[in-house]
Amino acid sequence: MTDHVDLLAIGAHPDDVELTCGGTLVKAVSQGHRTAIVDLTGGEAGTHGSRDIRAGEAAAAATVLRVAERVNAGLPDAGLHNTDETRRVVVELIRRFAPRVVIVPYPIGRHPDHRIASQLCRDASYLAGLANYPADGDPHRPEKVLYTLAYREDPVKPTFVVDISQEFAAKIEAIRCYASQFDGKMAAGEIFPAGDDIYENVRIHCARYGSLIRTAYGEPFMTHETVRIDDVLAMGVRSM
Repeated sequence: MTDHVDLLAIGAHPDDVELTCGGTLVKAVSQGHRTAIVDLTGGEAGTHGSRDIRAGEAAAAATVLRVAERVNAGLPDAGLHNTDETRRVVVELIRRFAPRVVIVPYPIGRHPDHRIASQLCRDASYLAGLANYPADGDPHRPEKVLYTLAYREDPVKPTFVVDISQEFAAKIEAIRCYASQFDGKMAAGEIFPAGDDIYENVRIHCARYGSLIRTAYGEPFMTHETVRIDDVLAMGVRSM
């Protein structure tokens, strides 16, 4: 069976994808698309858990999200860099999966790995299309790079928000697979304490973005490119 997918989500650590775009992945599968996840590191430098524990949690979450495949790039946690060597690793994964759309972290983040992963993955998405770039696999360049915006503290307006009202339960179930990271915790990664546990914090953030498109829950994304609309009469979200 081919490794090729329609949508590839790349995170710096196991659980990043679940937190930022898990609902979108579930929705894509329900729409008939093939999806995959790449975790750049094993999260071995984290305060809680271990590489092996987190690998098991990631596998369980992948089942919940119904992705076709999940792989770990084996790059060092808390030591991620955008170099020729790491670009080649990511280029080969992009060529292997040949996605139409790639989801990557937002370029600004509290964890250095998140910031670096964003630039690394965007650079690799371009380089993967160069016929003479020295990496395994056939040249392939994704059509679109989407940046996740969930949990941003600064006022960044989303380019669009995906309605995950029907997929929210699966998103939370996938996040709960990471008991070593989230059970009993008030904050993690880019999610700051809000007086509730992590799972309630996630719900609050998704509800906030859902409210922007008049739905129960949503996941926000940004693109550098202007979004094209072919039918202005089919646009959702009332202005008044």
